[in-house]
Amino acid sequence: MVASDLDRTLIYSERALALDGPDRLAPRLLCVEVLDGRPLSFLTERAGALLVELGRRARFVPATTRTVEQYRRVNLPGPTPTYAICANGGQLLVDGEPDRDWRREITARIAAGAAPLDEVVRQLALSADPEWTRKRRVADEQFAYLVVERDRLPDGWLPELTGWCAERGWRVSLQGRKVYAVPQPLTKSAALAEAVRRSGAHTVLAAGDSLLDADLLLAADAGWRPGHGELADGGWTAPGVTALAEVGVAAGEEIARRFLAAATASVMPTMPVGPLGPADPVVAG
Repeated sequence: MVASDLDRTLIYSERALALDGPDRLAPRLLCVEVLDGRPLSFLTERAGALLVELGRRARFVPATTRTVEQYRRVNLPGPTPTYAICANGGQLLVDGEPDRDWRREITARIAAGAAPLDEVVRQLALSADPEWTRKRRVADEQFAYLVVERDRLPDGWLPELTGWCAERGWRVSLQGRKVYAVPQPLTKSAALAEAVRRSGAHTVLAAGDSLLDADLLLAADAGWRPGHGELADGGWTAPGVTALAEVGVAAGEEIARRFLAAATASVMPTMPVGPLGPADPVVAG
């Protein structure tokens, strides 16, 4: 089973692509998300071909903090996943539909282990200055986030919020322009464990870039993190987790390459496999 974060791990917005080299050497990009008629998220065509092949060899599980609605905008190459983790583990999709049993289970865990959502939302409203806060949102009725002007955040504001939330059983994560406040029982690894239990998978691979992905990486037999993001900025590492040098969309391609190599090494091929090249077809899933 291969579980991967999406944004800034496998797929990238225009501002996160990190195409810093000569334009003539830039990779060809595949758009995998459209919002209001405009292209929003991308991966390289090569990464797309790798994901198609990965889908033939392993059970691929997207693991995202996106809500179900936001996740459904993403059209990744390869087979449609049997399982998908949304809302940071608050939703486990099975054949594209939210699983009610898992929703009841995770809701009970949150109620037992964290302060109520309303209390945290109220604190965010009090502490986030409108001068640098662009949006305040509640996601999936389980966690909250702010969209901020990152370079205008006051010194000490984030650590202070982090400490306040920790005392109440919540975690804080800064990803790009978003500040997430998430109850500690709400994790991608918890939903992954349920998918593993149901599928009977024996080996788990994972990738992610943020603090909200750390538990996912720790739960895997092997994991990768890109050279950018919250984990890289903090120098985070752990046994079995490889810190990649690549950043931006190139990191997404390298992660897909590592996934496929590991999956190929751990299972017997189900069909003849030849080398993947730029001309290999990319099939939308």
